[in-house]
Amino acid sequence: MTNVLLNTNFEFPGQKSVYHGKVRDVYNIDDQFLVMIASDRISAFDVVLPRGIPYKGQVLNQIAAKFLDATSNICPNWKIASPDPNVTIGRFCKIYPVEMIIRGYLTGSSWRTYQKGAREICGVPVPDGMKEHQRFPSPIITPTTKAVKGHDEDITEAELLSGGLIPAGEYEVIKKYTFELFRRGTEMAAKKGLILVDTKYEFGKGTDGKIYLCDEIHTPDSSRYFYLEGYEDRQLKGEPQRQLSKEFVREWLMANGFMGQEGQQVPGMSDVWIKEISDRYIELYEGITGEKFNRSQSDNILTRVEKNILSWLKL
Repeated sequence: MTNVLLNTNFEFPGQKSVYHGKVRDVYNIDDQFLVMIASDRISAFDVVLPRGIPYKGQVLNQIAAKFLDATSNICPNWKIASPDPNVTIGRFCKIYPVEMIIRGYLTGSSWRTYQKGAREICGVPVPDGMKEHQRFPSPIITPTTKAVKGHDEDITEAELLSGGLIPAGEYEVIKKYTFELFRRGTEMAAKKGLILVDTKYEFGKGTDGKIYLCDEIHTPDSSRYFYLEGYEDRQLKGEPQRQLSKEFVREWLMANGFMGQEGQQVPGMSDVWIKEISDRYIELYEGITGEKFNRSQSDNILTRVEKNILSWLKL
């Protein structure tokens, strides 16, 4: 198997702290820059799975970089440079403790909630009589809190405002950006024959007081895509939609008795399955960007990543 980037533990000049997330490691450089390293770790149901996926970090980082550049006229974003296939360096921001999830279609966890009888998702009313994968009358925002450990939790707009998680005026700006980014993402996906089904955005406040789009955007880890061709026909026939997302990993886990609940064990991941996941992520990259994926050099990944970051920080 190809080498993978699982963990980092660097010491950079001016480094004040490091945060090891489920997938990304984020280094704070003197409260001026954030160095975000996209590892090859993979998570599902808020659990990091035991094996890494070759080239997954590169896929996520490079898709995010492309979409950050393509949406910079909608709202300011944190990205400054991408000196390595797995790395983005951006301005230091204090991240809001809420993920802005926006959904155009009733699918995934929202469908599972709907099946149980719920007709409100995060306080947003949902029409009765909908089918799985059906388009909402208009996109809805269903925010979640960002958990340091364990599962993120759904929250309503009223709850996040009353709890002081985001000031009301700033939340209105973030909400406006979320709808506009989703609209742009939908337009870009359609040009590639895809439907942007749902996605999440994270925002932060810079040292200048401005609100910035942070982290990743429109990647297969943060978004779900359907193929546009045949969507309506499959809906009419009640057939599953062709998806371009990480959902196939979740479905495999559920089929093997794992949903991240206490007492459940992650099923074994064979080399064949790891390669299939890697191939699917590369397919995702090429489908979403319309470009051929160029595999990065995978020998001594840690050395390569550290060298490229240090070289940029010395500029």
